[in-house]
Amino acid sequence: MPMPAADIEKMIKARFPDAQVQLKDLAGDNDHWAAHVVTSEFKGKSRVQQHQMVYDALGGRMGGVLHALQLTTALPPE
Repeated sequence: MPMPAADIEKMIKARFPDAQVQLKDLAGDNDHWAAHVVTSEFKGKSRVQQHQMVYDALGGRMGGVLHALQLTTALPPE
């Protein structure tokens, strides 16, 4: 069962309340997403750690309900 953008955004924002989340459906199937997540909580974290934090926020749905996620992360501008 595909995962709608609203559900993905809700899960990310539950973990990172200040997050700006942009989602793009790459295949038109609600199963292959590109996400750009910006939050101050990434400060001091490596890119790998930032991605792990987002995957953790998705509660183990990667590879199951959420088949593919092309992820980019960033800190907000100062």
